[in-house]
Amino acid sequence: MEKNYHELPQSELPPPSNASRAPGSLPWKKSLLAYAVVAVSSLSLGVVWLLCRPVLDRAATDVFAAPDAGSPDVHHYPPPSPTNAFPSLFPSDVGHAGPTPTGAEPALVATAPAYPIHTGAPHLLGPEALRNHSKQPFDIFRHWGNLSPWFSVGRNAFGVDAGPEPPQGCRVTGLHLLHRHGARYPTGQASFGGPANFSARLAQSPESWQARGELEFLNDWTYKLGEEILTPFGRQQLFDLGVSMRLKYGFLLHNFTATNTLPVFRTESQDRMLASAHNFALGFFGYPLDGQYQQLVTIEDHGFNNTLAPSKTCRNAHAPSRGDRAVPFVRAWGARYLRGALTRLAPQIEGFELTLEDVYVMQQLCAYETVAIGYSKFCELFTEEEWEGFDYAVDLYFWYNSAFGSPVARAQGVGYVQELIARLTHTPIETHNSSTNATLDDNPATFPLGQSLYVDATHEVVVLNVITALNLTSFAADGPLPTDHIPPNRAFKTSHLAPFATNVQFQLLSCASTPDPQIRVIINDGVAPLTGIHGCPDTADGTCPVPTFVAAQRETIRDADWAWACLGEWEVPPETAWNTTTGDPPRRG
Repeated sequence: MEKNYHELPQSELPPPSNASRAPGSLPWKKSLLAYAVVAVSSLSLGVVWLLCRPVLDRAATDVFAAPDAGSPDVHHYPPPSPTNAFPSLFPSDVGHAGPTPTGAEPALVATAPAYPIHTGAPHLLGPEALRNHSKQPFDIFRHWGNLSPWFSVGRNAFGVDAGPEPPQGCRVTGLHLLHRHGARYPTGQASFGGPANFSARLAQSPESWQARGELEFLNDWTYKLGEEILTPFGRQQLFDLGVSMRLKYGFLLHNFTATNTLPVFRTESQDRMLASAHNFALGFFGYPLDGQYQQLVTIEDHGFNNTLAPSKTCRNAHAPSRGDRAVPFVRAWGARYLRGALTRLAPQIEGFELTLEDVYVMQQLCAYETVAIGYSKFCELFTEEEWEGFDYAVDLYFWYNSAFGSPVARAQGVGYVQELIARLTHTPIETHNSSTNATLDDNPATFPLGQSLYVDATHEVVVLNVITALNLTSFAADGPLPTDHIPPNRAFKTSHLAPFATNVQFQLLSCASTPDPQIRVIINDGVAPLTGIHGCPDTADGTCPVPTFVAAQRETIRDADWAWACLGEWEVPPETAWNTTTGDPPRRG
């Protein structure tokens, strides 16, 4: 048995190498012979090592992926039947609340000397390597398209050098807020990309592939994402948005107290939509919610008219030869901007054929993992230019599927425009000829008119549908979007218009300089120009008289042919053979 010299008593330790030999030690010839034997043995081992080196090296590197690589990693919480659950011992209200007098409503948008800036990504960690190699400050969170967390885009981002605070001599009289849900897990289906598809391919045969270099982490990587529901960060986004809006516009609740009514907020039945609405309300009103507002939950499913989910009744929105036409554009651009990344990454995984679409998915995984678990190794794999390319790839997808380049965008957004005009004019919708729901919109309890505050939760595609239907044509200035380059200073950026928790404020103003009430459209704290709306002037602060705005939108409603766009038998040629920059389909006949 080998002895541990550090644990032996001093008497058993071998003598030091430089100790003098006692009389009677080994003769010098025997010592020389011993040294010769050691030398020959060492030489023989060296020859064997050199001969076997390729085999040994190969054996050392033949470490394949772990058996569970790429497989789903799921934690089910809460436990279905906890053994220590005693609800009666843990009531939520035991009385003895102490003093509860309230204070004045906040009115930051009207009283503060400046408007607060939302930076977008608290608690999330970006790749250190990208920060260290950037020549200029580069915020990766702002280059994920619709997967970016919302942030304040800043003054002049859309061409109007003004902030969300009311112009000099004006005061805020009302707010119509349209917002997207918070950060979520990936959707179940993807026409291009899709993290679950990539992870499933990895998990099919982990014994046949191995990764090294930058991709070595894949050898024991598991798929930690759920499907479609909010992430913890997504819940926080909507709570924070609710707090932010209460601080800015809380004074609008005075009108409800004066009329002895409650606000009615709207959302849809999908889990992430309902959770987003509740988290917003908790931020806006605080706990408990009972008695503070009424939450209308509309059904989001096929066959149900819903302006906040209009694709459910727009059949042509799902047809590749009609509304669902973006993928070829994304593929064409991906072949350009990801060519270098594919060449760089493909040799780092053996036994698995890495495709261009896989590399695109890795960029998606960077965003999805970050907003789900706070950080992602996938973010470290790409350069600034490749992230700018990804951001533009997402722009292409939504331009051609949901915005000005989609032949069904206007039709899907016009229903919400009808509801907006009804609210602005305090008159019911005249004709239900789109995605409006007559049962709900004709009922003053579920669709009240004349209120000073409205809040609607929806999806990013609907926000883009509405922007298109409103004729905010400054965002279409670069269209049709090309697939061979990124237009410099492009106007249409999904990360600016439809990120996670995006919010569109329709701000109503009363101004001393004009008798007409004014309206502004503020998207993620950036004032949007209204010059594409017929009759709206080019003003320094982005305002338009409400009567002018309403008249122009009534023209849009009259001209929009929802039945033809959503249900008509028409087709468009693929890719650039046909284009629109107004969100309309080919004309009838």
